[in-house]
Amino acid sequence: MYARPVVFLAAAVIALAVSPAHAQTVGELFKRVNKAVVVIYTAERTVVEEAPDQLVSVGGMGSGFLFSDRGEVMTAAHVVQAADRVLVEFATGERIPAEVVSSNPSADVALLQLERRPTGVDPVQLGNSDSAEVGDQVFIIGAPLGVSHTLTVGHVSARRQPRRAVGGLINAELLQTDAAINQGNSGGPMFNMNGEVIGVVSHIISQTGGFSGLGFVITSNVAREILLERPPLWSGVDFYNITEDLGKILNVPEPHTGMLVQRVARQSLGERLGLRGGVFALPIPGSERQLILGGDIVLSFQGIRFDGTETALDRIDAELDGLRPGTPITLLVLREGEQMELSVPYSPRVIR
Repeated sequence: MYARPVVFLAAAVIALAVSPAHAQTVGELFKRVNKAVVVIYTAERTVVEEAPDQLVSVGGMGSGFLFSDRGEVMTAAHVVQAADRVLVEFATGERIPAEVVSSNPSADVALLQLERRPTGVDPVQLGNSDSAEVGDQVFIIGAPLGVSHTLTVGHVSARRQPRRAVGGLINAELLQTDAAINQGNSGGPMFNMNGEVIGVVSHIISQTGGFSGLGFVITSNVAREILLERPPLWSGVDFYNITEDLGKILNVPEPHTGMLVQRVARQSLGERLGLRGGVFALPIPGSERQLILGGDIVLSFQGIRFDGTETALDRIDAELDGLRPGTPITLLVLREGEQMELSVPYSPRVIR
């Protein structure tokens, strides 16, 4: 008569023994990883509509995250690409200067090296983004609209292959998410429910400029491969991809494509090459970005023409990967209607 209760009790004990550990809530995970999320402040030179032909210093802001004990921070390339100075702020209020070590604008990821390690902050872990499935719950921490350490929650909406964004080609695998993303989130981490980073916030597609649109992050596996396994150089140059139609308007020689120089950071490779940025800002309809005209148009790199194709980008990436100290870097540029060649020996910026 006692057999059935005993069987049930035994089954319950076995179930408890094999049940998974307590799953952490989003709130618990937030407390665990939040200290490693940072706000990135930049100073850079640009032109404004009110002051054409003049370079003015402006401040920028984005997000990022500490992921190594060596004081390395990952962020989006467009946050720091043309920055003269970078300052990283932690949740504790500690602010540490940083330098851009490497950046890949076509994949929109960049690596910063802190001047010193932060106090009492543990780095977060890079997860395996290949294991992320559509429908998985995720959360993002960043500084949307300047409000630091803001948490938004959503799901992986889709996995996307490289796609063309405004002014450039996002040449990297993307995860699409419905988690809210706004200005200031760029470069921040997207976490899975293990508290691992599976994406770096890149951009949104929106008719309003706000989070009512679609959000995209660069997968952590792509970021790891590009920045840690084969780190690219930091050119310090903000480019705008010239399509064939725009190239005809700007009188670019056939095939009417190239890279329009927007801004050039101080003490960067671009400045050493002598590249010139634009002098006149023109709003881009339907975009928060401005098109800065009047700067150099880069037609080719190491003899490889910027023709807007993925084949050319792959060839250029291969050339960049093969650069060695002392190797001449040669650009063909269009400046004030004249083609000219710029060249300097390559000297990597190694801080790690």
